[in-house]
Amino acid sequence: MSTLPLPQISTERCTGCERCVDICPQQALVQSDGKAMLIYPERCTYCTLCEDICPTQAIALPFLIVFAGHRPQ
Repeated sequence: MSTLPLPQISTERCTGCERCVDICPQQALVQSDGKAMLIYPERCTYCTLCEDICPTQAIALPFLIVFAGHRPQ
């Protein structure tokens, strides 16, 4: 099981356009019941393509950016 962060998909915002499903190079996403779902989390490489293409911002890829030489408090 991966300990990497995974895309979070808002079913309220998802319109089922399938853009994220079509663009995912790892085929980690599918459409089910008219909504995008991450059913293969082990395939996700966190490339952000799904987040970038979503017209309703239903997909979020939360992560912490830590710059070299900076320690989070």
